[in-house]
Amino acid sequence: MLVSLLRKIGLMSSSNDFPPGNNQFKKNDGKRPGEGPPDLDQMWRDFTGRLARMFGKGGPGSMKPDARGTGIGVAIITCVLLLIWVLSGYFVVPEGQVAVVTTFGKMSRTVQPGINWRLPYPIQNHEVVNTSEAKTLDIGSRKVSPQTAMLTMDQNIVGVELSLQYKIKDATDWLYNNSEREETIKQAAETALREVVGRNTMDAVMFGGHEKLTADIAAAVQQMTDRYKLGVQIVGVTVQGVEPPEQVQQAFDDVDKAFHDAERYRNEGKAYAANVLPKAKSDAARLMQEAETYRTVIEVQAKSDTERFKQVLAEYQKAPAVTRDRMYLETMQQIFSNTTKVMVDSKNGNSLIYLPVDKLLAQSSNNGDGPKGSVTITTSSQSSDPAQPQAQPQPQSDVNQAVDSQRARDARSRDSRDVRESRERDAR
Repeated sequence: MLVSLLRKIGLMSSSNDFPPGNNQFKKNDGKRPGEGPPDLDQMWRDFTGRLARMFGKGGPGSMKPDARGTGIGVAIITCVLLLIWVLSGYFVVPEGQVAVVTTFGKMSRTVQPGINWRLPYPIQNHEVVNTSEAKTLDIGSRKVSPQTAMLTMDQNIVGVELSLQYKIKDATDWLYNNSEREETIKQAAETALREVVGRNTMDAVMFGGHEKLTADIAAAVQQMTDRYKLGVQIVGVTVQGVEPPEQVQQAFDDVDKAFHDAERYRNEGKAYAANVLPKAKSDAARLMQEAETYRTVIEVQAKSDTERFKQVLAEYQKAPAVTRDRMYLETMQQIFSNTTKVMVDSKNGNSLIYLPVDKLLAQSSNNGDGPKGSVTITTSSQSSDPAQPQAQPQPQSDVNQAVDSQRARDARSRDSRDVRESRERDAR
């Protein structure tokens, strides 16, 4: 390749450059060019002769080099080679990576992504390290064997397989502090795994959830790698599987099934509670509100009854008989106001009886009980003999007359009673 380059720039002659009759081939024992190894002495003579013809005063057939022309040619070639050598110091660091520059094998500096320059080789050299890519290591095995068996805190044997992810955080430590970097990380992870498994029971390792287990393993591995100055950052630990020995695999499968059933029932209970509790709380709040309302109504009614009783008591203390009769009449009025039938005792010999005919008529008309303007009156003698016909409705004029007469008699009775009570009070 170097020969072809020199020929292209005209610094080395080909076989066509020799004049006819040249005994060049005789010196090579009759070998044509390319049939054997090149003659370095002949190549050097050709090279110097070409330089002499380019920069010297010799004619085309002269092979004697000129010292001045040779010096100029060598200087130009040296400058070109020096320029190429200097330009070889430029290098590009991709995004997410860093480069460590060394001077004669000793670390000098760390450069960031982009175009950078260092002194050309062999003075300085560089090595690019990817700090953004997460690397993965598989640790342990779920198949229990003498090499992979791990002992738990409750003296049980399990096999644990996990996946460790890490990134390079310090390129210098990663390159120069340990030559067997991945093997060291793997051994540190296995040590941390055995340590963490030994601090937990078998139920915690197999059924207790792996969040705490993986967090403890990651922290232990990070502590060990920092102690060894490996320059890595643990970004994640994933438990691939946990298996007991094959001899007790069936029993542990049953336990695992029971554990998952318990978890399912627990979730169903939580869902049921989430559905029932809001409704129960709403019903309880409604009942509490109704109870508060009922209590308020009862308290108001009790206070009202108390005030009314106090007022009646004051009136009763002033006129006991009048108050008593008035209360009796009001009670009877309240009772008879909702009555459509009246029972009359005919044995008392009273031929004139006061009836609230007007109210009875109005109530009978509203309820549709019998013809308008009629009232059903039943005496005790009639009620005892069902064969007797019921009383015929009286004319309206007779009824009004009876009502007026009864009212007048009641008024006279009240007046006489008031006079009698007044006399009794005066006598006392």
